[in-house]
Amino acid sequence: MPWYNGDYPPSYKNQPLKLQEKAVEIANAMLEEGEEEGTAIATGLKLAREYFENEEKKKTKDKD
Repeated sequence: MPWYNGDYPPSYKNQPLKLQEKAVEIANAMLEEGEEEGTAIATGLKLAREYFENEEKKKTKDKD
């Protein structure tokens, strides 16, 4: 089941909004590729966290 408009999986509810949105974007893409819902939810959240960690590292590196 794809997620839209704030209808996020329960495991996303306590995450920052930008993280929720990125995780949903990733999870929805995985669902379109035929991945199972549970895997898409977990992987979406993991990859969204990694994305923002990498963005933060990139910003820090650019300042140096």
